Amino acid sequence: MPRRASLQVVNIAEAKARLPELIERAALGEEIVLARNGKPRARLVPLENQARKLRTPGKGKGRFTMRRDFDAPLPDEILALFSGRPA
Repeated sequence: MPRRASLQVVNIAEAKARLPELIERAALGEEIVLARNGKPRARLVPLENQARKLRTPGKGKGRFTMRRDFDAPLPDEILALFSGRPA
């Protein structure tokens, strides 16, 4: 688990006035504790790394098969449904 850079306790009333700033600080790795009447109530912490992994080409090779006629023209009845004509 990554180590937090620092920890700060902020009163809820103060946090309301400074929320955008506190969110940016949390996003940079700081852990902020929100307190009511001096008692800790919640933590504002950064999200886990949300970076997307690149797809691996060919990962599903051999897992799927297509029918020989998958690209054959559709029957006239189905084509009529797409165009709004009666079948």
